[in-house]
Amino acid sequence: MAYSIVKDDCVNCGACEGECPVDAISEKDDARVIDADTCIDCGACVDVCPTECINPA
Repeated sequence: MAYSIVKDDCVNCGACEGECPVDAISEKDDARVIDADTCIDCGACVDVCPTECINPA
């Protein structure tokens, strides 16, 4: 199961993008988004998110 970001809570800090081992996270519309097809469900992004806005899809 891939992860997703609650955009309303995302502060666009980019911490998650740097942690993703498969580059599934990118910036779009002043927030980060996770490509569900690329995400390998490792959870590395969840551990570094300061607003805890990344959740299982």
